This record gives sequence, structure tokens and C-alpha cells, in this order.
Amino acid sequence: MTHHDDISGKLPQVPEPYWRDLIDLPEFPQLNDDIQVDVVIVGGGITGITSAYLLANEGLKVAVLEAGKLLNGTTGHTTAKVTAQHDLIYDEFIQNFGRSKARLYYEANTDALNFIKQMVDEHQIDCDFSEQDAYIYATTDQYADKLRKEADAYEKIGIEGGLVDSIPFNIKVKNALVMKNQAQFHPIKYLIHLIHKITEKGGLIFEHTTAVNIETGERPTVLTSEGPRVTGSRVLSCSHFPFYEGTGFYSTRMYADRSYILAVKAKKPYPGGMYISADQPIRSLRAATVNGEEMVLIVGESHKTGQGKDTMEHYKALEEFGEQVFGLDDIIYRWSAQDLVTLDKIPYIGKITSDQPNILIATGYRKWGMSNGTAAALLFRDMILGKKSAYESLYTPSRFYAHPSLKNFLVENANVVGHLIKGKLEMPNTRADDLSNDEGAVITVNGHRKGAYKDKDGKLHIVDTTCTHIGCEVEWNSGDRSWDCPCHGSRFSYTGEVIEGPAEKPLQQYDYTMLDNLASDDSGY
Repeated sequence: MTHHDDISGKLPQVPEPYWRDLIDLPEFPQLNDDIQVDVVIVGGGITGITSAYLLANEGLKVAVLEAGKLLNGTTGHTTAKVTAQHDLIYDEFIQNFGRSKARLYYEANTDALNFIKQMVDEHQIDCDFSEQDAYIYATTDQYADKLRKEADAYEKIGIEGGLVDSIPFNIKVKNALVMKNQAQFHPIKYLIHLIHKITEKGGLIFEHTTAVNIETGERPTVLTSEGPRVTGSRVLSCSHFPFYEGTGFYSTRMYADRSYILAVKAKKPYPGGMYISADQPIRSLRAATVNGEEMVLIVGESHKTGQGKDTMEHYKALEEFGEQVFGLDDIIYRWSAQDLVTLDKIPYIGKITSDQPNILIATGYRKWGMSNGTAAALLFRDMILGKKSAYESLYTPSRFYAHPSLKNFLVENANVVGHLIKGKLEMPNTRADDLSNDEGAVITVNGHRKGAYKDKDGKLHIVDTTCTHIGCEVEWNSGDRSWDCPCHGSRFSYTGEVIEGPAEKPLQQYDYTMLDNLASDDSGY
């Protein structure tokens, strides 16, 4: 990758997650024929792969359908902390749901951590797994007080840890809260091992196979975009955003949040541990080994998808933070991640609706997918085998608590309506001719809002900016060269193809000659 001498020039040109680089990932065919299995699993990330492994181990015939490449979604863009410390959450859970549910959430994620550790030990998986203490730190009096309340919550539900006065960085902190014996790992190396075990047990895996709908019934059938169908006794929706919502209306019950990651060579050695700030803007730190060299992952700058400032500014803010804390020799990788947040911050895992008990869903991990995704797979296994699980009621998607869910439902949907209206009223002054190479923007053509990206060779790619989900207007994401929807987080490539749902159809494309003709046509588009 190309680097320059000045600090802002160190950022790699192309966003690329470290986890997928230099890894020989297995490849799988596209589904071409109708098939019948016991369990159909949609989504090839940590939830889908772990579910397939667990169920194949139980002698069930499984088929995994992945719309793109395995492990290329949220799992491939993670920070890969395996922990039950999910920001400041336990005091809030105790206040909103009571101590027993807060304790269950901790136990579910601790069970997931222990499962991963057991798998690594049992199968001798070389995936850079290491136990680390996890810290939340506060730099203001307001958040120092919140950390004290969170420490009280730890004590109430029996979490090993407590308050400390300092952390080993050049960061002035008021206090910090530690959760002992958490972990980090290389998720792709770990999951490749499970993929091999799935295929050894006769499990089927298909890439480039997009699930688009379900024909419900006693044995539901998953329909794919190319035509082939997969029928099973159960369907597990493990895609990042549910490819099928039933009557659950999940797009109104979650919002999409983006964050940014740099993998850097630091001048100062990393002191161990995993860290996250309680204050905004979020800053998260952990070490990683890249080609035998120690790197630091600097993470943060969280914001709602499609909303906020120029995305490259988020990378630059992390770079400045890294320079202040460590001193940077080089930035080797940069990438961003998208996460879904539910109304009450607990994931939706279980029956998609009460009247469709053979369709199960897992979504809304709120940036903590390594533990929550594994917890989801363990819960799916128990539900399919008919075993009772204490976690079923905690995660059930049918829950709808008056507080905070109702308030958050109203706030989130007011936000969606605001962006829906705002996007329709905005008419930018930019024209296609104003763009430099490798630049994108919303443009106006004859009074119509369109999206344009001029690639590095000077070729223009024009799309309609109306999201194909509910009609909000997408915004240009310069950091990832994508069109992002501010309403429900759908993302599209600069050519209009769907990168992430809930949208299923691409943005309409226009070639430059068509645009020229349409620009001079008073009838518009």
C-alpha cells in the first residue's frame, strides 16, 4: 500500500481489514439446484458458521447460504475482542430489566467466551487466542461517576473485576473499570477450522447465493435470487440484517452504527490488555500480531450509518489519537465496520415471530458479535435439540418492554422520518463535471438528485440516490467509496450493488451518455 511522509498521508488508499489479508480462505460453489436438508442457515459469519458446526456435530444435515464470500461481512471487519464487557451496560440492564436478566446476559457471553477457549484448546487452533483483562476508562468526572455505578453493578451480579486508578497509556483518566480474564483472537483463523469440520461432517456451504425470501410452512423453503430453493425443518437467519423479517418489522426496531479501525505500527510497545473509553468519542485499543510484528488496533468514531461528517475525517481522528498516545511509525490497514443496535441494546435471538417457530433469527449484536454471535449459535443448538435454555427469554425477539423500548422506538423512527424528508428537500449544487478522479458526491441533474462517483481512471458511475428499501436518500461515504442510507443502514457500492441490507434491490444505474441526454430533457427522469 502507498504511504506518504506527512501524517495524514499515512492512511492506506484502500480500506481492507487485516483479518482477511494473507489468509488462504476456502472457496465454495454457488447453489445451482434445489436441495433438502435438516437446517438451512443463511449467513456465513460467526453465527452461521458456529451454528453449522454445532448442528453438524449433532448429526443434522446443514446447508449454509452466503450472499458473497464467507467471513467477509461484519465478522471479517470486527475488532475481535471476546468479552462480556460490552461498554457501560450492566448498571443500565439492572435498572431496566432487573438483576437476574443482567446476570443472564453476562453468563451468556461468558459461556460464549468459554466455548471459544475450549474449541481453541481442544482442537489446537492456531488463532492468536490470548486471555486479556478488559478495561473501560473515564476521562471526565461525569463518566467516572458512571463507572462507579457500573462497578456496583459488577458486584451485584458477581462479575470479577473492579475500579482501578490508572491505565498504562499516555491518557489522563479519572478511573477505569476492569473485567478480568477476557480474551482476543484472530476470528478468521478460528472460523476456518470450524468450516473444515463442517464439510468433514457432510455440511454443505454455498457462496454467492443470496437468500431473498421464505415460503413458510411446516418445512419452510428459502428462496434464492438465482432461483434454486433450499427446504429444511428449520431456517436460521444469521445474516447481519435479517434477510426475512416476517411480521417482526426489524428495520423499525434497530439502527445501524458505523465505526472505524486502524492497524498501526507504534513507536511505543503495547502494555497488554484491551481498552475502551466510556466517554465520547469512543476509543478502543488492543494489540494484534501481523506477520510476526506487534500492531495496535485503534478503533472508534462511532456514528449512525449515512449520518455525520466526511468519513475520512473519522480515520484521521483515530490517526491523531494514535500519534498522541503511541507515536505512529506506519498505518498498515484501515477499515470500517457496521453494527446493528436494538431498541433495548440486547440482541434479538430466537423465533422470528411466535407464529413461525421454525424460523429463528439472530441480529443486533451492538458491536459485540464475537461473544453474542457465539451465544446465538449455542442457543440455536439448544432450541433445535429441544433443550431448555435460560437465555431464550432474555434474547427473545418478541419482547417489547415499555421502557426503554417504546421511547427508543419513537426516537429512532422520528430520526428515520426526519432523514426521509430532509433527503427529498436537499438539492446540491454539485455537477458531475465538478468531480475529481476518485471522488463521489450527490449531484443535481435537471432538478433531479443523483449520485456520482468518478473512478481513478476518470470514468463516471451514476446511480439514483433513492434507497430501494423505503425510499430514503443515500449519502456518499468517501472512506469506503459506498452509498449509505441514513434511515436503516443499507449500503450500496458505487455501481449501485447492495453491500448490506435491509435493501435487497440495487440502486438504479445510469451511464454517462444517458445522463447527458436526460439532462437536456425537460421531462426529467
